Amino acid sequence: MKDKPLHSELRWPHDITSARRLQLELSEKVRIVSLRKGITTVAGVDAAYFKDRIVATVCLFNINNLELLEEASFTGKVRFPYIPGLLSFREGPAIVKALKKLSIRPDIVLFDGHGICHPQRLGIASHMGVILNIPTIGCAKSLLTGRYSEPGFIRGNFSYVYFDNEIRGICLRTKDNTRPLFVSPGHLTDFEDAMRIVLNCCKGFRIPEPLRRAHIFSKIIKNRLYG
Repeated sequence: MKDKPLHSELRWPHDITSARRLQLELSEKVRIVSLRKGITTVAGVDAAYFKDRIVATVCLFNINNLELLEEASFTGKVRFPYIPGLLSFREGPAIVKALKKLSIRPDIVLFDGHGICHPQRLGIASHMGVILNIPTIGCAKSLLTGRYSEPGFIRGNFSYVYFDNEIRGICLRTKDNTRPLFVSPGHLTDFEDAMRIVLNCCKGFRIPEPLRRAHIFSKIIKNRLYG
């Protein structure tokens, strides 16, 4: 993946005040629009931790048959504390480096986190989408902010998540009679695209296959390195 981020890894802030300032700046660049071209590849990203180390993994799939095409990883030192709402500053530098190891640029990337369903409209999916100029979707297991009604219990049932009287996400049932996921567009995609792609990537599991595989891969790498 050769495209440069809008701000380099060297500019990742290490203090909370600078991070919040940059977050507000980047949130102005988020674009929620329908996908402009057909999607053939989708990547899932995950991160695992061991003490002060982070393992970021990315798994690239053919979106039509969910064939695994490529995997990549990066391991480095954690340089930002865990602060709710600022996850991208903790995991982002490692994720960018893992994504740049791919030989094929993904058409869209799924993140285990939020897109615009975030107090500043800049969850990790939106943040990464803006700096990499790539379509992204947030797919979280729990809600960070907003309100919603429980959807029906059949796969594909959904309800909208509202924050400040604005639709920010979708509470989506990805498998019959299982807990829903919280899906939101990150950048260069919209709600309809996000829901369609997430459902397309859920084949027998609650979690989309690219994210499920990236999570498994991160555990494998962590165990290989640290036991």
